[in-house]
Amino acid sequence: MSNTSKRRRPLVADKRYSKSAVKPKPPKKAPQKRRKPKRSVRGGILGFFLGLFRWVFRLIWNVIWRSSAVVFLILLLSVGYVFTTLPNLSELLDGRARGSVTLLDREGDVFAWRGDQFGGAVRVNTVSPYLRDAVVATEDKRFYRHLGISPRGVASAVRINLSEGRGPLSGHGGSTITQQVAKLLCLGKPFDSNEWKSEGDYVRDCRRSSLSRKAQEAIFALAMEAKYSKDDILSIYLNRAYMGGGAYGAEAASQRYFGKSASNLSIPEGAMLAGLLTAPSTLSPTKNLQRSQNRAATVVRMMREQGYVSAEEEAIAQANPAVLSRAAKQQVGGYYADWVMSSGPEFFTRNTTEDVIIRTTLDQRLQKAAEEGLQWVFDNKVSAGSKAQAAIVVMDADGAVRAMVGGRATKVTGAFNRATQAMRQTGSAFKPFVYATALDLGYSPLDTINDEPYCLNIAGSGEWCPNNYTKKFEGPVTMTRALEASLNIPAVKISESVGRDLVRRVASDFGIKSDLAAGPALALGASESTLLEMTGAYAGILNGGSAVTPFGLVELSLLGDNEPLMGTGGGIEERVIQESSARQLTWMMEKVVSQGTGKRAQFEGREIAGKTGTTQGAKDAWFIGFTGDYVAGVWMGYDDNTKLKGVAGGGLPADIWRETMQRVHKGVPIKPLPMQAPKKPQQVAQPTDVVPDNSSNNRNIIENLLFNLLGGNDR
Repeated sequence: MSNTSKRRRPLVADKRYSKSAVKPKPPKKAPQKRRKPKRSVRGGILGFFLGLFRWVFRLIWNVIWRSSAVVFLILLLSVGYVFTTLPNLSELLDGRARGSVTLLDREGDVFAWRGDQFGGAVRVNTVSPYLRDAVVATEDKRFYRHLGISPRGVASAVRINLSEGRGPLSGHGGSTITQQVAKLLCLGKPFDSNEWKSEGDYVRDCRRSSLSRKAQEAIFALAMEAKYSKDDILSIYLNRAYMGGGAYGAEAASQRYFGKSASNLSIPEGAMLAGLLTAPSTLSPTKNLQRSQNRAATVVRMMREQGYVSAEEEAIAQANPAVLSRAAKQQVGGYYADWVMSSGPEFFTRNTTEDVIIRTTLDQRLQKAAEEGLQWVFDNKVSAGSKAQAAIVVMDADGAVRAMVGGRATKVTGAFNRATQAMRQTGSAFKPFVYATALDLGYSPLDTINDEPYCLNIAGSGEWCPNNYTKKFEGPVTMTRALEASLNIPAVKISESVGRDLVRRVASDFGIKSDLAAGPALALGASESTLLEMTGAYAGILNGGSAVTPFGLVELSLLGDNEPLMGTGGGIEERVIQESSARQLTWMMEKVVSQGTGKRAQFEGREIAGKTGTTQGAKDAWFIGFTGDYVAGVWMGYDDNTKLKGVAGGGLPADIWRETMQRVHKGVPIKPLPMQAPKKPQQVAQPTDVVPDNSSNNRNIIENLLFNLLGGNDR
C-alpha cells in the first residue's frame, strides 16, 4: 500500500542554487582613451646636443678603455721583454769602456789619474750610510716608494722648465734614480764602433732627451724594478755615475778627492760626492773647491729636512766642510803625467781596458819647485799681459826626470807640452857638443883659436860669413873663453876643423835625435830639438860622457797584481865621449856661469855648469845647466815665433833656472861638480876660409885626429 502523502524522489537532483544565486558577469568597462606620452622638457636644440654629447662620450669611453687595455698590454709585453734581456747585477756595476791609470811618484804616493777611474764595485750596504742617504735625498727622495717612474716628478720638472723659458724636456728631467740608471746603461745597448764614431758620440746619444726616449727609459726602469731590488738599483747607480775628475763611481771619487774608501766618508764628504751628480765637471772640487762646498751645504740641509741627519749633525757638518786630500789638492805634474802616458805602451796607457798602476820618477817637491820658480819670474820680472811661454825639465844624471813644466798654465791636462812637443832652434845651447867633439879628439880647453872675420863658400848658397852676437871680435882666445863668451866664429872654426859629421854624430849619440843641420851653421844651433832632448844630452855630460834616455816610467803593473809587467824604459846607455873629456867640458861650462854669459844662474855659492842659448832673431832663449845633483833645462819663447824683446838665454831663462834650482836644492848639501882642470895649452887648428861643401877638409875622423896630433897644415 502506498502512502499517497509521501512523494516519490525525483530521478534528477534539485538544483542547489536559484537563478538569483548565480553570480552575474561583470559589466564591460568602457574603453579608456590612450594617453599620449608626455613630451620631454629637454626637447629642442638643447636636447639634441645633450644627446649628441652622450653619444660621443660613450664612443670616447669605449675607445679609451679599449685603447688603454691595448696600451697596457703592449706596455706589459715590452716590460716583460726587457726583463728577459737584463743581465745579472754583477755585470752592471762597472760599465767603463776604458780602464784607469793611476800614477805614483818616486815615493809611491798618487799624484795623477788618467783614464776612467774605478775604485772597485761597491754596494749600498758597503758605502757610508751618509753617502747613500745624501744621494737619495738630493736625487730622488721618493726612491723607495715608487715603481721606477714618478709622474709627479715629471710634471714638476715640466712646470719648472716652462716657467724658466725652456722646453718641457730641457733642463730639469724629473727622472728617478731608476730612470737615471736606465740612461747610464744606455737602455742596455752596448757601444758599437760601426754605429758611433767615438765613445763620446755614444754617450751623448745615450743622454739625449725626447718623448720617445723618455718612454723607452720608463719601460726599462719598470723592467729593472721588476728584476732588481731597490738596493741593487742604487748600487748600480753608485758604481756607474760620473763624479768628475775622471772618476766613475763612489769608490773612485772617494779615493780621487779624499784619499779614503767610500765606506769611511763623513757627512760633509758624502754630501759633496752626492752634490757632484748634478754637474760633475762644473762642481768638481779639484776645479773649484768653494763651489763644491756650497753645493754640499745644500745637500746637508736637504738631508736634515728629510730626517737623515739631526739639526746638531747638520750644524757640525756645515761648520766643517769637506776638504781635498793632499794629493788631490796639489794637482802637480799635469804635463809630466801626460808625457808618461804618451811614452808608455798605448794598450796599457792611452787605450787601456785594464786598471793600471804606473810608478814614476816624479819628485813632487821638485815639481812644485819648478812650478813656483817659473811663476815667480813671470810675476816679478815679466811685463803684465805678456804672452811669452816657458818650459822646464829637471832630471838626474841618469835621465830620470824629476820635474816637468810644459807651459805657464801648470794645472792642466792634455795641454800642449812645450818641454816635449815643441821643436825649437837650440842656438848657442848646442855649442857644448862642438867642444865635446874637439876635447875627445885631444884638444885642450886652453887651446887658442883666432876670433876674427871668417867666411865660407857654401855650394849652391854662396858665401856665408858668421858674426858674433856682440858684432865684435876678440882675436886669439882659448876654447874656454870662446864658450864662456858664447863666441860664434871660434865655434864654427872648431866644428869645421874636427868635421861637421863627427859633431853631428856626437850630438846624436848624446840623444839629440832630430835632423841636424848639414851646413856650417850646425855649430851655432841652427838645428831644432826639444827641451827634453837637450836636457838629457846635458845629463850625459854630467854623468861622465854616457848617453841617457830620459825616462819617467819606472814600473807598470795591473791593479791587484804583485808582479810588474814592465820596468824602466830609459837610463844610462853607451859611452859617447871619454870621461876625461866630459870632466874638462864641465870645467869649461862652469866658467860660463861663474864669469861668462850665465852669471845670473848663480846661487848659494854652488858650483854650476851651464850654457846659454839665443837663436837668430831672438825667437828662442835657453839656459841649460847642472849642479853635482841635478840637470835642469829652461826654454823661453812665443808659440807663434814672435821675437823676444830684450830677452837672451843669459837673462830671464837663467833667472827661471836659478829660482827653480834654488828651491830644488833647499836642504840639499852642497856637492862639487865632477870637473877636471885642463893641461898645457896649444894652438888650435885654423881651417881655410873656403870650404866647398859640408865637409871640413874632406878628412875622416882618423885623419883629423892624426893632423891634430902630428901637426898638419891647419894647426
